[in-house]
Amino acid sequence: MQMRKYETIFIVNPNLDEEATKQVVEKFKNLLETSAQLESIEEWGKRRLAYPIGDFNDGYYVLANFSAEPKFPEELERIYKITEGIIKYIIIKKDK
Repeated sequence: MQMRKYETIFIVNPNLDEEATKQVVEKFKNLLETSAQLESIEEWGKRRLAYPIGDFNDGYYVLANFSAEPKFPEELERIYKITEGIIKYIIIKKDK
């Protein structure tokens, strides 16, 4: 299977305590390390959202770059949707 490069940003609920936030970030870091090839992960920390999402004006941003098979982003999206604490996410396929 052909590996493709992707970038994902996810935003964690800013009302979670530090430990809970760390657990959410670790969950996705481990997922990317085991199911894909994690190239880099950057925690941008708490930032103001461009526009309110639900009742939130801030969020804890995390950016990750990874390589994976084309089916993996669907699974990643599914897990984002069912993970409590994720308020927004995006997965982008990078050009060659």
